[in-house]
Amino acid sequence: MRWLSSKKGQNTLEYALLIATVVGAVVGMQIYAKRGVEGKLKSATDDIGAQFDPLNTAYSWTNTQESTTKTVTNASGVSNTYMGVPGGGVQETTTRSGYESVSPWRVQPEPQTETKPPQK
Repeated sequence: MRWLSSKKGQNTLEYALLIATVVGAVVGMQIYAKRGVEGKLKSATDDIGAQFDPLNTAYSWTNTQESTTKTVTNASGVSNTYMGVPGGGVQETTTRSGYESVSPWRVQPEPQTETKPPQK
């Protein structure tokens, strides 16, 4: 009868129940925590602006490039061209513009072929 009055087993059982309760609460809250993180991520992406739509996208672009070139000819008649030399030289500006549109596309299904067993 001495083992019934032992407090050691009772303390162990209480700790096990406490740990099981905490683990159960964490597992139960996991769904809500996941939803919260997904909501914050969606809010952040909505703040960025319109998202890319791979099925229907159209945009225009402009690219401007400026460069300076300088050609130096030495006494023996060899010409060297240097790009990006500050001061002097020929300045050149190139501007390109364009428009690109991507429309939805669909993969055409393969034609259905029917096979018949050989006739006897």
